[in-house]
Amino acid sequence: MRTGIAGASGYLGAELLRLLAGHPSFEVAVAQGDSSAGVEVAKLYPNLAPAYGDLVFSPLDPAGFDGLDAVFIALPAGRSQDLVPALAGSVPLVVDLGADFRLRDPSLYPIWYGFEHRAPELLGRFVYGLPELFRHELAGARLVAAPGCYVTAATMALEPLVREGLIEPTGVIVDAASGTSGAGRSPSATMHHPVVNESFSAYGLINHRHTPEMEQAIGAQILFTAHLAPMTRGILATCYGRAVDGRAGSRALEVLQDAYHDDPFVQVSAVPCATRDTYGSNTVQVTARYDGRTGYVVSLAALDNLVKGGAGQAIQAANLAVGLEETVGLPTLGLVP
Repeated sequence: MRTGIAGASGYLGAELLRLLAGHPSFEVAVAQGDSSAGVEVAKLYPNLAPAYGDLVFSPLDPAGFDGLDAVFIALPAGRSQDLVPALAGSVPLVVDLGADFRLRDPSLYPIWYGFEHRAPELLGRFVYGLPELFRHELAGARLVAAPGCYVTAATMALEPLVREGLIEPTGVIVDAASGTSGAGRSPSATMHHPVVNESFSAYGLINHRHTPEMEQAIGAQILFTAHLAPMTRGILATCYGRAVDGRAGSRALEVLQDAYHDDPFVQVSAVPCATRDTYGSNTVQVTARYDGRTGYVVSLAALDNLVKGGAGQAIQAANLAVGLEETVGLPTLGLVP
């Protein structure tokens, strides 16, 4: 299937290029990126030269995707909705890695993202691209909204516990730390190496824009605090929910094991999670504990924000949409050391 990428010059776009280079069914024919238009892929990302030696980034233009079988969109929030209306009727599969079509309620976008949604009529046509929860809905889907990286980690840790009634659906706390690649390729004062290195900081206090997406995916009221860690890749989400009773709380790990026992990219164990073990893979590690003293369940998830939290998950959803095995072209083993 001939494939295009909008926003291919960013970190998520580059990760799509890397993973799709080894995919047996998706062949990248078009790589668009305004900030790097006219630049060779191999020059911006020398690691991709063996697969894309002659490919050049072209300007963003929906007409440039005419005739393709699939398009992945990896653009900042607010920009996908300018492309999707033109692509929805002309490209058989569109997978948006941005936030523009994740929320079902258009009234949430002005509150959390600061813009009025410009294509609200399309929101109901998108399938949420978290395969572990929406595998059946993704089969045959033409429009897919891939989840955010923070949301994926928190949802994997919490959704089965909420669904099975083990924890109270209010007052759930999510503390999650991300590597610096989550902020994208564009430089900024807050992401400068001397600022981030040897530091650990919180941001987006109380009003982080991923909060409503978490609440929608998990089915609970969430207090979310994001942290920036001095690492390139990875997310570790540490989540707290009050158990409905001691018996329910003590079943937390068992419920996670039952929920994900058939999922090829979820590893549930009693061993605490570590981002390093998921580096470069589409696997998420999950574990849980019950603290009888306080009555809380603590559930954790670790993943690579650019793979399972981004490009890998988008490809996993695309595989399901076109009828392939969801594991095709995706790594399950992390890079250690």
